[in-house]
Amino acid sequence: MKEEKIIKVFNGYLILVVTILLLILGIYGIVNEQIWLLASIILGVFLIKGFFLVNPNTSKVLLLFGKYVGTIKENGFFWANPFYTHKSISLRASNFDSERVKVNDKLGNPIMISTILVWKVKNTYKAAFDVDNYENFVRVQSDAAVRKLASLYPYDNFEDDGKDEEITLRASVNEVSHALEKELSERLTMAGIEVLEARIGYLAYAQEIASAMLKRQQATAIIAARHKIVEGAVSMVEMALDKLSKKNIVELDEERKAAMVSNLMVILCSDKDATPVVNAGTLSH
Repeated sequence: MKEEKIIKVFNGYLILVVTILLLILGIYGIVNEQIWLLASIILGVFLIKGFFLVNPNTSKVLLLFGKYVGTIKENGFFWANPFYTHKSISLRASNFDSERVKVNDKLGNPIMISTILVWKVKNTYKAAFDVDNYENFVRVQSDAAVRKLASLYPYDNFEDDGKDEEITLRASVNEVSHALEKELSERLTMAGIEVLEARIGYLAYAQEIASAMLKRQQATAIIAARHKIVEGAVSMVEMALDKLSKKNIVELDEERKAAMVSNLMVILCSDKDATPVVNAGTLSH
């Protein structure tokens, strides 16, 4: 495979002066009926075809009868062989926001996802000749990459203990972005494209399961909160019994301890304020 070749061409202003002199000479020949000087006009017109501009952060790929000659990345006014054909390729960074596509995540849940990609052309030869249309190539490969990425990770992790937490699309932004950049870089290298940044632009459950997944997330959050409340309540009951025993405030048999533990757990774990009840008798009556 051929690689990009940077070439130097003539300064356009210098050749412009020569061209103007040739045209003046030809006009002088016409006025003075010196036919042989008409050749200077023909030569001057021929030279005009070789002028071209290279704007900042753009490049010109030069071809001679279908053969790659080289690439000019230096900006300015230049002149080259008039038989060269020029193909402009932008070297500016481009931003691409893909369409939202429906794919299945690692767990098989349908999700809607899109990617935002910042890229630019690094190798003009590959961009011009190794792919048919490098801009369309970026769009298609970005779509393929985000579909593959979504299938590698679950949308979310519903484990509450936090142990062995795996990478998820929703929570692991840095890891997922890195994986997406790597995947896109591998796909776009053949087109001479450099990936500057890639990240998920939109992420949500598909409409048909969004409501059910929202309920699941709410239930998971409630269960996790209850788990913490129970842990705290057990710790407080244990502390209360330990303090009563150490300070000999009151002696409780097993039945009274069970009743006390039951009452404290109800009070501490209830999601509503407890209503006190005054017991005028004994625990046995």
